[in-house]
Amino acid sequence: MAAVKAYIGLGANVGDPARQIRGALEALGEIPGTRVARSSSLWRSAPVGYAAQPEFVNAVAEIQTIQEPKALLGELLGVERRFGRERSFANAPRTLDLDLLLYGDARLAEPGLRVPHPRMHERAFVLAPLLQIAPKIDIPGIGAAAEQLAACAGQKVERMA
Repeated sequence: MAAVKAYIGLGANVGDPARQIRGALEALGEIPGTRVARSSSLWRSAPVGYAAQPEFVNAVAEIQTIQEPKALLGELLGVERRFGRERSFANAPRTLDLDLLLYGDARLAEPGLRVPHPRMHERAFVLAPLLQIAPKIDIPGIGAAAEQLAACAGQKVERMA
């Protein structure tokens, strides 16, 4: 199978979030048949949904992978577990969150897997780092990511490093 370009969203707000994101970027490169092509800076963002928690540190990575989408998602969940991820309730604080944002131009809707990520176009903390590494990217079925970021203007997100 030929390698596919995919984008992974990374987030953390418990423990040492910046260190955990950097560690997760390394762990992505350890997934069989996968290499990290580039990654964004770290970004700080306000929590979405459950607001009574610390700010998040976020990033986006572009990977090249031979993993099929479902298998790649399983690998991402395994990395989350290695970093101590617990799923106590929706939008809970977390040591690490990895989201499969885009997988080539695929549009998938399977149990437990939707690509593009169903809310990525509504989240500045995803779009800002994504556009940093892929400024002209389109979200299949949605359109230009840059236009979507403009619609998120009220959301707090700032580049850290």
